[in-house]
Amino acid sequence: MAFTYEELHKKTVDELRAIASDVKHDAVKGYTQMNKDHLLPAICKALGIDARAHHHVVGINKANLKARMRQLKADRAAAIEAGDKAKLQQVRQAYHRLNHRIRSATV
Repeated sequence: MAFTYEELHKKTVDELRAIASDVKHDAVKGYTQMNKDHLLPAICKALGIDARAHHHVVGINKANLKARMRQLKADRAAAIEAGDKAKLQQVRQAYHRLNHRIRSATV
């Protein structure tokens, strides 16, 4: 059976060990002694699954927000170089708001 990272992450250590017992790969050797933090990446490596949690962003255009954040970083560097504290504070607040919008839209 093919698994996804999310499915494996929801399983208990005993269920992960049962899966590891069926897998013949060097990454899962010693699976009986592994805890979930070590077992999960080992199983993902053995099964060729991307071992990162993917977050789904709903209701916003993340690419546009990230582009705006990159521009704000450049503006921040310019404000630091110029010594403009008011502009620096304004840029930091705008960056914080955009970052908060992305985090709040993440499911």
